[in-house]
Amino acid sequence: MIQRSNGSGRRILTYPAVHPCEAISPQTLLASLITLTCNICSFKSKVFASNARNAREIIRQIGVVRVFLEAVRDESSGLPASAVLTLSELHLAFQKVQFLLEDLARDDARVWMLMKSGCVASQFRVLSRAMGTALDVLPLASVDASVEVKEHVELVARQARKTGYEVDPDDIRVVEAVRSVLAGLEKGVAPGKGDLKWVLEFLGIRKWSRCEKQVKFLDSEIGFENLSQEKREVGLLSSLKGLLCYCRCVLFDIVDGEPGRRPETKCSGAGVAVDCLNSEDFRCPISLEIMVDPVTIATGQSYDRSSIEKWFRAGNPICPKTGEKLKNTEVVPNLALKRLIQQHCYENGVAFTDSGHRNRDSGRTRLAVAGSLAAEGAMKMVAEFLNGWLEFGTVEEQNKAAYEIRLLSKSSIFNRSCLVEAGVVPHLLKLLCSADSGIQENAIASLLNLSKYLKSKAVIVENRGLDLIVGVVKKGLRLEARQHAAGTLFYLSSVEEYRRLIGENADAIPALMELIKDGTDRAKKNALVAIFGLINHPANHRRVIVAGVVPLLVNVLTSFDSEALVTDALAILSTLAEKPDGSVAISHCKALDTIVGILNSSIPRAGKEFCVSLLLALCVNGSGDVVALLVKSPSLMGPLYSQLSEGTSRASKKASALIRVLHEFHERRSSGSMSPVPQERFIHVR
Repeated sequence: MIQRSNGSGRRILTYPAVHPCEAISPQTLLASLITLTCNICSFKSKVFASNARNAREIIRQIGVVRVFLEAVRDESSGLPASAVLTLSELHLAFQKVQFLLEDLARDDARVWMLMKSGCVASQFRVLSRAMGTALDVLPLASVDASVEVKEHVELVARQARKTGYEVDPDDIRVVEAVRSVLAGLEKGVAPGKGDLKWVLEFLGIRKWSRCEKQVKFLDSEIGFENLSQEKREVGLLSSLKGLLCYCRCVLFDIVDGEPGRRPETKCSGAGVAVDCLNSEDFRCPISLEIMVDPVTIATGQSYDRSSIEKWFRAGNPICPKTGEKLKNTEVVPNLALKRLIQQHCYENGVAFTDSGHRNRDSGRTRLAVAGSLAAEGAMKMVAEFLNGWLEFGTVEEQNKAAYEIRLLSKSSIFNRSCLVEAGVVPHLLKLLCSADSGIQENAIASLLNLSKYLKSKAVIVENRGLDLIVGVVKKGLRLEARQHAAGTLFYLSSVEEYRRLIGENADAIPALMELIKDGTDRAKKNALVAIFGLINHPANHRRVIVAGVVPLLVNVLTSFDSEALVTDALAILSTLAEKPDGSVAISHCKALDTIVGILNSSIPRAGKEFCVSLLLALCVNGSGDVVALLVKSPSLMGPLYSQLSEGTSRASKKASALIRVLHEFHERRSSGSMSPVPQERFIHVR
């Protein structure tokens, strides 16, 4: 009966309380109420950075009610049935009090709860009045309890109705100070360090890590606000995030833990590491797009709301994934999954919006602007500050600056533009030659993020950055640095001229191959996508074949360590096979059985499409032996026909073309005529 918040299933300052059912027995309701009051009283030991006086007062009042409820429980007569309605109202109010106290005690939301202190105080007032009203109508005369306990309850009822629950004067002063700083940022006025330290000290934010928690929380709330139609709080949230980023960079010289690198993520503990999850799980089984409003249906399967509701409206009362007939078509929001998807999008710089195809670019537009004038001013000041540290700072300051740039440039296009305009790229390139492995890793990770911004690509190349980045791929001091460098090459290869220049570096392709052989899954993936970006240039197509990339990719298929890596390897092979020399190289590796086996596996749909594309290209551009071998494969036709109905439009066309090739070969062999199939019949299948 008691609703608990797990930190991911309820948005802050929302109160999804559930009213007890009418048929509940007085004893069950009483036991639940006592448990609820115990939970609330446990907040006595918590730290409230704002509204502390109001929180303590309502905890005190509910503590008195708890004593009364326990006394009633211990009496043999218990509660009369007439008390159920009153206790139900108390239960509802106490649930909301617990939610409110949980929010106030959150370590990562102190700044936001301070700025919303007026609303919080008002909510305390409303809940206290509700408690007082419920206690007023409680039939105390028919309850077995001592006179003293009853008098205490009556006193609490009067206090609950009369207590003002005003905003604490200290809270008001700090809020006014924050608003003054934000107003200054809007005008380009840098805040005084003394003022900022006073605000953070009031909130108990004394370490870099605590400041970073505030930033992450605010960023999450911005994501939620952008999903709403009103977007009323986006401006204030963005301003506060900009201010906290400024504080994090300027006020704290030491990053908690190991400043040279980011903490390792593990698939254990209280939190969930997104890296440990398959991003395919974030895609709707119907639309195959990243879900923006995931909901769960009766079978426990999750879908994007718009897709599953459209499915139901079409008269399909079954689960699309399991085929199970549904007793009802109700959907429940999956907020835990939604937060994981938001975190995945944040960490990978992917736009996350809920407007589907109507506003496809709205998320990217949001990331391309600051969100408010104060946030814009704060970011420009931060960029100039960090650039100064990179250019003139000590080794420790350079490392800290590179790490801050790494964080700031991860998901925000606006942040990247400010940093590039401030001139950080040439200084980061110089740090790639550092003998300090932490500095080198932070510098290349920052360049990876910045390379997603078009203007930074030119700055990197103009400052002779390509050779430096290839050097890190080849001889980076840490495997993580080599991994980031490979990812940087991928983004740079999106420009045709840079694709050519990278290929002309004799160390580039061999270094990427070594990473595929020896790297972690993430490093291998970055190396694979970098090669995929390079082979679109004709000269690089020949270079990768000569370098021996094809046998290496076939080995990736054979080992099948990761579906994502197999899919990337198939993408490269299918592209190489579009030209005769690529098809010949692949045919020499005798990988047909492996490819057909992958097509029959549970690999994601994109992987199956690449399999079909690869097989078709091998038939068209390779030797006649390929078709002859495929015709003999008993397990090929089933998945090919499945692609006709289950695959994308492009996959369906290619599967149809491949089936036609195989059928015509079989007919010619049966009739004794083995003339080759004209390639012109298939060159337009893309």
